[in-house]
Amino acid sequence: MLPQPVLIIGTYDKNGKPNAMNAAWGGQWDAKEIMISMGAHATTANLNNCPDFTVAFATKQTMVAADFVGIVSAKNDADKMEKAGWKWEKSENVNAPVFTDFPMTLECRIKEKIDESEEGYYIVAEIVNILVDENYLAEDGKPDMEKMELIVFDPIHHGYIELDKTIGKAFSDGKALK
Repeated sequence: MLPQPVLIIGTYDKNGKPNAMNAAWGGQWDAKEIMISMGAHATTANLNNCPDFTVAFATKQTMVAADFVGIVSAKNDADKMEKAGWKWEKSENVNAPVFTDFPMTLECRIKEKIDESEEGYYIVAEIVNILVDENYLAEDGKPDMEKMELIVFDPIHHGYIELDKTIGKAFSDGKALK
């Protein structure tokens, strides 16, 4: 799948300390669910203790720290989140941290684990709530993707690409060919 969203998964460890990891292998499953491929990470262990987590979408401004939380494990660096420098607060709807440096965050709860093994598993999770910083809302009150400066992962060249501008209207522009 190309390109891939850069998803920041937020969990608490068994002591209530916030953790984040970068996951590129995931996306929206349907209107109310998300699916993510999880390996064997500190985050996976956290999810085994508590099925709640948050998903933030990485941006141009959060890219360096987003890459950092993807290459450094909390298993090996107790100061990982301090080094990332993100501010956080407790979610009101799930038992997970909300990293406030991101324009949009999904509050989620695992519904199902698929192909669970020592190497990890796939999760299908319910989107309990969506948080959007009001600075990133369009005039219609819905999230404005252009304002967010979201990035995607290029798995071929191992790069991050900023999403730029809207170029058409889905479920509309194709009607011109009828």
